[in-house]
Amino acid sequence: MPEMNNSLARSVYEKMMENDYCSQWMGIEPVEIAEGFCRIKMTVKREMLNGYGILHGGMAFAFADSAFAFASNSYGRVAVSINGSMSYARSAREGEELFAEAKALHVGFKTADFDVRVMNGGGEVYYFFRGTVYRKSTPVLDQEAGSSE
Repeated sequence: MPEMNNSLARSVYEKMMENDYCSQWMGIEPVEIAEGFCRIKMTVKREMLNGYGILHGGMAFAFADSAFAFASNSYGRVAVSINGSMSYARSAREGEELFAEAKALHVGFKTADFDVRVMNGGGEVYYFFRGTVYRKSTPVLDQEAGSSE
């Protein structure tokens, strides 16, 4: 029942975004949310630039990390990052619309690995991210805001 899984994934995304003030500030919008997959978009703001007038590496990482979080939690279990790394292929500039696409590589009972590609609308990859999450047994949708478990 893929529709049911996609419905769960969308509900998880919406629940997470309620209190994800960083993703809200970045202006992240959903493009496609499904179990084990997430495609989001944002436009590079002036406040995201470094001293060279290009997207700050930390902001690129945060954008990829948001897609990673939404995809890894899409199964309905709380998933928290335990590792993440990024390679920088191109520089994004103010006003560019970027897309982050996260895909599950391996999903085990306790850990899962994901790749995230951050690209422009033409599909040119700017940043590559790979991360691993620890998957708790706790359901996402039963979590209270601010819970630290």
